[in-house]
Amino acid sequence: MAFLSFVGRVLFASVFILSAWQEFNEFGVDGGPAAKALKPKFNVFSKTASSLTGVQVPEFDIKYLVAAAVAFKGVGGILFIFGSSIGAYLLALQQVILTPILYDFYNYDTEKKEFSLLFSKFSQNLALLGALFFFIGMKNTIPRRQLKKKAPKTKTV
Repeated sequence: MAFLSFVGRVLFASVFILSAWQEFNEFGVDGGPAAKALKPKFNVFSKTASSLTGVQVPEFDIKYLVAAAVAFKGVGGILFIFGSSIGAYLLALQQVILTPILYDFYNYDTEKKEFSLLFSKFSQNLALLGALFFFIGMKNTIPRRQLKKKAPKTKTV
């Protein structure tokens, strides 16, 4: 059973690790195509968030957000393979921050083709996030193995 659990974690984490590897190879000096795709979506998201909350989102270079996402996916995926809750938390944090920005289906009309594509991707990422929450919950509810103290044997005379 432990082997199947390990294989499941490897397969699950491979989604994140392969994505991080691809983004790392394409990163370049400007953040690569991931930064180019993320910049306009982040600008729309930050304007929407600022108008709804009244809190101004600070300006920063988008390549740092892409670099953080690559680091979270890579390190989190490797730690997740070995059953670490920290890896699951890193992956969950990455999903919570980037999913609503990348898959902004809420900015499109429901009849448009982009809406259904983005909503499908958004739903898939929510499923990944749910699996991470399930892993974290299971990891925290399983009691750790207690070493049994052996009772001292009485000496007979």
